[in-house]
Amino acid sequence: MRVVSGIQPTGKPHLGNYLGAIVNYVKLQDEAEAQGGECFIFLADLHALSMTHDPAELTRNTREMVATLVACGVDPSKTVLFNQAQVPAHAEMQWLLNGTARMGWLNRMTQWKDKAGKNREGQSVALFTYPVLQAADVLLYQATHVPVGEDQKQHLELARDIAQKFNNDFCDEDAPLFTLPEPFIPPSAARIMSLRDGTSKMSKSDPSEMSRISLTDDPDTVMKKVKKAKTDPEPLPSEEAGLEDRPEARNLVGIYAALTGKTPAKVLSEHGGQGFGAFKPALGEVLVETLTPINARFMELKGDQEALDAILARGASRARERGIPTLDAAYKALGLVRG
Repeated sequence: MRVVSGIQPTGKPHLGNYLGAIVNYVKLQDEAEAQGGECFIFLADLHALSMTHDPAELTRNTREMVATLVACGVDPSKTVLFNQAQVPAHAEMQWLLNGTARMGWLNRMTQWKDKAGKNREGQSVALFTYPVLQAADVLLYQATHVPVGEDQKQHLELARDIAQKFNNDFCDEDAPLFTLPEPFIPPSAARIMSLRDGTSKMSKSDPSEMSRISLTDDPDTVMKKVKKAKTDPEPLPSEEAGLEDRPEARNLVGIYAALTGKTPAKVLSEHGGQGFGAFKPALGEVLVETLTPINARFMELKGDQEALDAILARGASRARERGIPTLDAAYKALGLVRG
């Protein structure tokens, strides 16, 4: 089992990142270790170049994301934790795979259409081709499992298509180079929505700070945001069917369930009939209890830039070592002569 996943170092990590991805990184690192496998988690700083960015902010966010991951339980002694920019093989592999990827495949990427909007001609080439870099990210390490959300499944399918075509075009049938990675959707992965709009994902890019709970929010801020979260006037139902067409209520119940390890049905059996005036403070208390130790550890790590850089350097060294055999084999398969 070789798990590979990346997270963009943009903005402050929020509750959606934590419950949707980070808690599962912790579970996967332990599962991979138990099976004699490896877990690679990287900060996708090269991907950040696909959009307008502030260089100083990107550097700061990269270090802060390392602090966040470690504060949440990602263990650098178990997980290969690094940033792409320190492992040139990612960019090299992307260029080698650009010869295999097809324009038609990239044109069909729904995220390209969504992010480019009507001004496709004005977008960076990186925004168009970043799915190829994503393919390089996972194929470089011969990933067997890639944790993905619904919005990234199409990109993993592209990675599989690129791997299959490369294997067919440049490798012997009985000796393919690339492992075809399998999508892994953790059963405990939660899809956390905005506190202001239960139909939209919680996002760093939302202009409203009240739409999300940052992992660095203090207890008073957490409680304030929860109490001001959008809801409807009806009390909580006693069964899940009663949450249909009530996206904000469903979101708050889902957050409570994810934090406590209970099912939404169990949460409703305990809180059904309550108004949000009672449920929101209960949810706030669970959030504060979960996030306070994370916040404390994050603040401790954040101030130690030398330690954070050392974590990245050690992880990058291990990543370079793991990735070089695949990169060398790709060069050789393509007939490229290197010194």
